[in-house]
Amino acid sequence: MSRQTIAVLIPCYNESKTIGKVVSDFRQALPEADIYVYDNNSTDGTAAIAAAAGAIVRREYRQGKGNVIRSMFRDIDADCYIMVDGDDTYPAENARELADLVLSGQADMAAGDRLSSTYFKKNKRPFHNIGNRAVRFLINHLFHSHVKDIMTGYRSFSPIFVKSMPILSQGFEIETEMTIHALDKNFLLKEIPVGYRNRPEGSHSKLNTIPDGIRVLKTIVMLFKEYKPYIFFSIISAILWALSLILFIPVLLEYFQTGLVPRFPTLIVSGVIAMFAILLWICGIILDVVIKKHRQLYELYLNTLRKQLYQTAHTNASTVEG
Repeated sequence: MSRQTIAVLIPCYNESKTIGKVVSDFRQALPEADIYVYDNNSTDGTAAIAAAAGAIVRREYRQGKGNVIRSMFRDIDADCYIMVDGDDTYPAENARELADLVLSGQADMAAGDRLSSTYFKKNKRPFHNIGNRAVRFLINHLFHSHVKDIMTGYRSFSPIFVKSMPILSQGFEIETEMTIHALDKNFLLKEIPVGYRNRPEGSHSKLNTIPDGIRVLKTIVMLFKEYKPYIFFSIISAILWALSLILFIPVLLEYFQTGLVPRFPTLIVSGVIAMFAILLWICGIILDVVIKKHRQLYELYLNTLRKQLYQTAHTNASTVEG
């Protein structure tokens, strides 16, 4: 039986204060794993420190965490992938459990749930706490799920998930995109509680609360439109129908009372708004059919990809044994 390979993926930007410890902790927790640090244009010597600690260092010149994760997923082949931030806020002790969930086939994506443990106590940024709760509420209601931590940066993945994940985000909204993709495509998703600790003194977060929060909310809206177009456009259509009726009913009542329609501009505007409402509803129906067809094609693609991954793993095992 061939050895199952684990790749620890650490995206980094100016994490010289913590990266050495993170690499050392994960080498101790997963001695058999290959640890990759992707340096995202750091200027504080992060890459050199990571290399000295024993990591395989590569560079991603396109700025943004989403760009880094895209390159990691494309470049690296493994039986299990563990993604973790380089800021030493996630404990390496949970890495084995996250890896085992994937390697045993119990999960395509296993997520470290901070929000059920120490996050709200340790995190001193109140707007981040509010943002995490808001994002969790929105996604769980929009996608009828029960995910506890949408935006955790501590996850493990199966090869089938990594190689079929179309990453479109460029920044910190990547975690939200991963969660929505897993929910929509019915991947096996598991969560385990993990501890969370503050950054050490001298280490600063790269997450900007307001701008990045807006990007995350924008990502949710865009993905909601793309994954559930019928509901999205039906909601807009219903709002327009309500506005149209608000304008139309007084005109109708006035007509019943006097037999006249003196406010033709209001009637015309009401009719135009109603027409847009109908068109948007029809767009939702058409796009919903397209999405369902896309899901069918995606399932067929997963079957082909799974077969390719199996053949590659079998070939590699035969080469090792030979």
